[in-house]
Amino acid sequence: MRPADKLVRAATGFQCQIELERAGQIADCRSILSLLTLGATQGCELVLRAQGPDADEAIRVIRLMFDSHFDELQPDSST
Repeated sequence: MRPADKLVRAATGFQCQIELERAGQIADCRSILSLLTLGATQGCELVLRAQGPDADEAIRVIRLMFDSHFDELQPDSST
């Protein structure tokens, strides 16, 4: 739930429309309920789309969030 909250907070800072898609289901990134209904779990495939005046920057920022795993601690797989 924390990643969804972080995503909503980031998305509300942009003017453009931002959506995530999973298995044909589309969620508005400004709505935590919409994001949670995707049922997205770690490792599932998502499509990120943005349309509007700052869409390129929104895509860049949100992609960085996903790449950093939303700054969540990851279990150490070496142990």
